[in-house]
Amino acid sequence: MKLFVAIDGSKNSLRGLKYAIKLAGKLSEPSHLILANAHDDIALRGASQFVGKQAVDRYLEELAESELKPAIEQARKSGLTFESRVLRGRVAQAIAESADDSKCDLIVLGSKGRSALKDLMIGSVAQRVASLAKTPVVLVK
Repeated sequence: MKLFVAIDGSKNSLRGLKYAIKLAGKLSEPSHLILANAHDDIALRGASQFVGKQAVDRYLEELAESELKPAIEQARKSGLTFESRVLRGRVAQAIAESADDSKCDLIVLGSKGRSALKDLMIGSVAQRVASLAKTPVVLVK
């Protein structure tokens, strides 16, 4: 089973990874984890005219590396095969498309504790992924 786990550096995303590892341990078939970190580089395109595209790219790479580091350590300890990816663009769309392109069986996302009012006004990445993805989505609290 191929499990796609979105990692944003939060405790919730690490709980999602813990859930995916536990689920994989219960399966009779071998599992593979894809740890994905996504950032919206579209919002930073304006900044690149002041600091340069390379500075923005370097910033996003360093950010992704620091956010993925604890997840990679956790995945290594699990003994499961895994890979990590850095995605750019609209976050929910990048996650949904990457999971679909990779023919994943499940997307695992940590949910964030926000108010219902904020979710109604702006929505959440988890809600957008669930609506865009062709792959089943599990939200972990």
